[in-house]
Amino acid sequence: MADKRSAGRVTGIGGVFFLADKDHESLARWYEQHLGIALESWGGGVLEWKNDSAEDGGATVWNVAARDSDWFAPSRARFMINYRVDDMEALVSRLTSAGVEILEGPQYHENGVFAWIQDPEGNKIELWEPMIWDERNRRQDTQRDS
Repeated sequence: MADKRSAGRVTGIGGVFFLADKDHESLARWYEQHLGIALESWGGGVLEWKNDSAEDGGATVWNVAARDSDWFAPSRARFMINYRVDDMEALVSRLTSAGVEILEGPQYHENGVFAWIQDPEGNKIELWEPMIWDERNRRQDTQRDS
């Protein structure tokens, strides 16, 4: 039973929806081809946390950026989606081989490995491989030779 203090609040992200400027079907296929988001018959994809192998159970970060932030640059979009990935090195290798420009990264931080790309319509995408923790709940060193 839910704690009454928590009733009537947001508990997670239920979906991500955005408009394509050009061909929405082609853009959806780009996400399927390059980021592995399997498309369903209705045209969208379903990302289930139970399929995420990270030890944090699939947490979602939420944040509002300042209007003058350059965090989303070079994109002019007013949003950026962070996609969790299971193997940054493999994904970056596949993206590079397919001609997708890596804007920045991989970068190794205390929360994991990050890289940034843009989709064909110029939306900046943040990719994140969560930190791996050892059995004593201590962060493992994720520094890799770049």
